[in-house]
Amino acid sequence: MDLRQISYFVALFEEGSVTRAAERVHVVQPALSMQIAKLERELGQILFDRQPRAVVPTVAGRALHRLVRPILDDVAAAHAAMARLSTAVSGRVTAGVLSSLTMSVVPGVLLRFAEAHPDVELSLADGTTSSFIAAVGDGSLDLAVINRPERPLGLVVEPLFGEEMVLVGGRDAALPVPLPLRPRDLARLDLLLPSARNGLRSALDLRLRAEGVTLSPKLELDLVPAIVEVVRRSALFTILPAIAVSRQLAEGSLRAYRIGEPRLVRQLAIVHRRDRPLSTAATAFVATLTEEFAAATLGLGDRITAGP
Repeated sequence: MDLRQISYFVALFEEGSVTRAAERVHVVQPALSMQIAKLERELGQILFDRQPRAVVPTVAGRALHRLVRPILDDVAAAHAAMARLSTAVSGRVTAGVLSSLTMSVVPGVLLRFAEAHPDVELSLADGTTSSFIAAVGDGSLDLAVINRPERPLGLVVEPLFGEEMVLVGGRDAALPVPLPLRPRDLARLDLLLPSARNGLRSALDLRLRAEGVTLSPKLELDLVPAIVEVVRRSALFTILPAIAVSRQLAEGSLRAYRIGEPRLVRQLAIVHRRDRPLSTAATAFVATLTEEFAAATLGLGDRITAGP
């Protein structure tokens, strides 16, 4: 007795007609009748009473149906499970994410991604552009979010989105320059900035050099959360992506000022190795990150002071 015979038998049992049963299993009537007859010979039982207008199950036929119907149900369930598995996102993703994002959108990304893709193991690292480039290159990370490079890296670089850079000060810090704020005004401020080895500072310096501006910060610190806390508690100012201080702006513990027009923006990108294309799971992570960033920036511009 094989699965084909079982499916033919169940179809005939439940349809009560050779014609309808043959249509159900997509075979011609003689083929179905031949398989039923073969099954009866193998079992040594008459399974159906052939009447002029119908086939009626015998006692043996009813007993066999009770036994084999669950088999077909299990097979159908197995097919459905395999179909779901073929479309489900699974695997492991290791990614590097810059501090401005880990402080803002990453918590939401983790919650959404874990709920949508429970079969994916996600490992996120915080760091700098230079460290991420090295880690992606040696295979430690599958992908990373970095400052969009000006020069070729030998890696695949895919544009992601832009982060507006703003001047950030404490709630009560007096801004010693007039608004609207121009890039050259930044040189007159007491600044706390990331060091030159930090990709955030590199992106900032590159943009300001184009305006003929060179910054000489009073203090340098590469830990963005620490920068935010020092600025909150002092008269120093810093320059950060607005998204990195979105919570503090909403709370009112910090104030942000727009720098220039057009706005000062750093471009972010995804990088990965050419011989390691992004998996389905990694692509889903990038999509979730992009969606969460878009949601987090809604209304953020209203909290940035542009002018008097």
